[in-house]
Amino acid sequence: MTENEIARIAVDAMIEVHRELGPGLLESSYEHCLVFELAGRGLQVEQQVALPLAYKGVRLDAGYRIDIWIERKVIIEAKSVDALHPIHIAQMLTYLKLTGCRLGLLVNFNEKLVRDGIRRVVNGLQE
Repeated sequence: MTENEIARIAVDAMIEVHRELGPGLLESSYEHCLVFELAGRGLQVEQQVALPLAYKGVRLDAGYRIDIWIERKVIIEAKSVDALHPIHIAQMLTYLKLTGCRLGLLVNFNEKLVRDGIRRVVNGLQE
C-alpha cells in the first residue's frame, strides 16, 4: 500500500472520529480513537513510538514521540489547538527526517470541520 493510499484511509478515519466526538477534547482522546479506527480498517498502527535522536554517532533518547505511525510509512501528529502554526509543520518535518518517512499528516481536531485542520507534510514524496 502506498503512502497516498494510507493517507486517504487515515483522512476518512479522522473525519469519522471528529464526526463522533466533535471539537474540544484532549489530543490524547482523539489519538486513541483514531488508532482504534485505523486498526479497524486493517492497518498496522503504532502509538506513542519513541524516536531516538542520533547525534555524533550516538543514539540519544531526546523525548521525541510519534503520536501514530501507520504501516511504518505515514506519521500522524494529532493536535487539539486554536490553530496550527509553522512550529507544528517543523515538528512533523523533523519526524519525517528522523524516520526516513516521506509523508506525514498533521491534524487539528479543534476545528468545526476537521478537513480544515488537516495538513499534508512531505519529505521527498512525489505529489
